[in-house]
Amino acid sequence: MTDSSAHEPGAVHVPVLLAEVLHWLDPQPGQVIVDGTVGAGGHAAHIVPRLQPGGRLIGLDRDPMMLQLAESALAGTDCQLVHASYADIGSVLKDLEIEAVDSVLVDLGLSSDQLAHTDRGFGFESVGLDMRFDTTQGPSAADLLNEAPAHELADIIHHYGEERFARRIARRIVDHRPIQSAAQLAEIVRRAVPPPKGRHRIHPATRVFQALRIAVNDELGTLERLLHQTLPTVLKPGGRAVAISFHSLEDRRVKQAFRDGPWEVLTRKPVTATEDEQQQNPRSRSAKLRAAKWLGGDATETRQPSDERVRGNWRGS
Repeated sequence: MTDSSAHEPGAVHVPVLLAEVLHWLDPQPGQVIVDGTVGAGGHAAHIVPRLQPGGRLIGLDRDPMMLQLAESALAGTDCQLVHASYADIGSVLKDLEIEAVDSVLVDLGLSSDQLAHTDRGFGFESVGLDMRFDTTQGPSAADLLNEAPAHELADIIHHYGEERFARRIARRIVDHRPIQSAAQLAEIVRRAVPPPKGRHRIHPATRVFQALRIAVNDELGTLERLLHQTLPTVLKPGGRAVAISFHSLEDRRVKQAFRDGPWEVLTRKPVTATEDEQQQNPRSRSAKLRAAKWLGGDATETRQPSDERVRGNWRGS
């Protein structure tokens, strides 16, 4: 990615599993649907027309930059955009005086538009090192990397990135402080681990970047709150939830929540992208979609992520 690409107008993100989302979400005229990760509006732009006449889409996102792109993509449609986390759907609906909705969609992946902005720190060549979806909230990845002790960094990288060289990487990070850019971090990791092998090799820093992003944004904790607190209180009986995940830590939580709660599972196995989509959009290769229908009943007790402890004191906990 170059700096110029970070400032090109318009969205570059291509929504994954679009046909599958429309099938399992099954939007109908007059319904109210929440897109909890509206991003640049890729899925929402195809959902809104199916809600007419009389329907409404509410799009949430933690990233103000993405909401600006969505506002452009969805201009002139019956869509209301809100700067909020999908875990806060309940409070958003209360403010809008909506009791319950027909469906909720969340796409848990990182947007190509976020990767394209080199000052955000999501890409390996980024000049920045922030990684927060909402840059107005909480400490950044730079704060974590430059302040957390080595053992906490190792725990984060191991648990959230499933990286077997976590301790070695953490020691190298501490040795090279201050870490000032994502590009510097990627090079430190590259030098710390053996060269990747195999046909489908990934960048050696992929798991580290995933782990830091998850930790900085409390992604797993937010997902747990959505699954066990939010969805049971905002969906109408018979309402649908559709979740797209991109790694096993997310997918396991979605699978277990749909299996263990008062849900009718609609997708017996995760829905994946066709070969054609994978060729046209490589980002879709790791996407897994699960859908379920809410059967009603009391909200389940909130379950905290089992690895919540790895967040440590750097967040002030």
